[in-house]
Amino acid sequence: QVQLVESGGGPVQAGGSLTLSCRSSAHNFRSYAMAWFRQAPGRGGRDFVATVSWSGSPTYYDDSVKGRFIISRDNAENTVALQMTNLTPEDTAIYYCAADYRYGGFKEDDYSHWGQGTQVTVST
Repeated sequence: QVQLVESGGGPVQAGGSLTLSCRSSAHNFRSYAMAWFRQAPGRGGRDFVATVSWSGSPTYYDDSVKGRFIISRDNAENTVALQMTNLTPEDTAIYYCAADYRYGGFKEDDYSHWGQGTQVTVST
């Protein structure tokens, strides 16, 4: 069973930046495509944010974060990061790290492993 542990969440003011990190326990981390999803307050499901393929390229972003967020991975450290800039209150959510052997998924069902999430709260 692959364990994913997110960190780096917290409160931030609008316009600020935050970097999330996710560490995987998988011994074959480079075999997994990785993604970030988020669950905004009051929403029942998790929304796709960004994904990165096994080697670190290509990447793909939801339109709502394109140009503001960057997803990257370090296969030597078994980590994937999400650099978030120019944050707005609409980015407030629990952010989840996800993993799957296949790349290119944009739905929750496309990922077989999930972290517990880290809260990001953006205030005005």
